[in-house]
Amino acid sequence: MADEIRKHNSDIEVELIKGGGGAFEVCLDGKLVFSKLSAGRFPETEEILEILDS
Repeated sequence: MADEIRKHNSDIEVELIKGGGGAFEVCLDGKLVFSKLSAGRFPETEEILEILDS
């Protein structure tokens, strides 16, 4: 997914922070915009790209 985000917008910095507990979170400008734990599912790539574009 990181590669797809970079292809979509090269100005966005993508950082992978390894952790445990099944968390997958996407933040934009320090604000949480998607949480796998809250949503109960892994996001679709297109879904994240739309969030980042808004």
